[in-house]
Amino acid sequence: MRVMLNLTVIFAFAVFSQCWAAAVDFQTFICPAKDEKTQCERKYLLHLPDSLKVNAPLLFVLHGYRGDARDYMGEMGMNSQAQRHGFAVCYPQGSDDVEGVAHWNARLKISETDDVYFLSQLALALQEKYGLNPKKTFVCGVSNGGFMSYTLVAEMPDVFKAAASVIGTMSGATWESRARCKAVPVLQMSGLHDEVVPHDGSMSTRGGWGGAPSQDEVIKFWAGLANATEEEVVELTPKTTVRYFRGGRNGIEVWFYQVKKMGHAIPNMNNSGIDVSKELWRFFRRF
Repeated sequence: MRVMLNLTVIFAFAVFSQCWAAAVDFQTFICPAKDEKTQCERKYLLHLPDSLKVNAPLLFVLHGYRGDARDYMGEMGMNSQAQRHGFAVCYPQGSDDVEGVAHWNARLKISETDDVYFLSQLALALQEKYGLNPKKTFVCGVSNGGFMSYTLVAEMPDVFKAAASVIGTMSGATWESRARCKAVPVLQMSGLHDEVVPHDGSMSTRGGWGGAPSQDEVIKFWAGLANATEEEVVELTPKTTVRYFRGGRNGIEVWFYQVKKMGHAIPNMNNSGIDVSKELWRFFRRF
């Protein structure tokens, strides 16, 4: 109980405006039965821009631990990018863990929810219903959502073609099973003063969260899978440095943002000098 309470406090790292939650209604997705189990009912939000064309990209945005998808629709700014660039954005809602806290089960030890199955099935259903591009279906997430983004491309690279983790990392279980991973484009954003998901890999293994090495090693792993050996270091702003690993097979790239003096927070113009939505789409639009 004490461990889970601490995690609840730790991952509730931001307070979002509740006006978004009141203004947007969830849609319902009936997840197909798996292994003779009862169908499950899950919730999600979907933004379709006015300029949406057939075969447009689809981007999933996953909230953090204890998060609400409606708040992240407002906070992340991805709808504005979608309007400008013509892609669909899905904001799924996580289910409750054993403590009743909304989460994503990135092969953690805090629930038995199969979020890999749910999110993959939802992606396939949206592709079919709205004529979205299965070759340009991507996932990004904040904190616990970042953990889940890694797990999705590790286990379902045929569905999710690229991933971005904002102040997350690979869960211990996903890292341990990395031998099955295929090369995909990956972006990581990390605060160098983050004490919740430390960039040095020292996160506790309790609950299944920790176990992966430093984020330097995680990035080198994904770059190595793609043989992306052309490294370039760019000071994007006085607060943010990006390491680009390019030249990978099939044009795959791996990007690693390191933000000085930033803790466990979503990067913004004040704490990092960057617009997180612009940077995320600058990455995804390349693939």
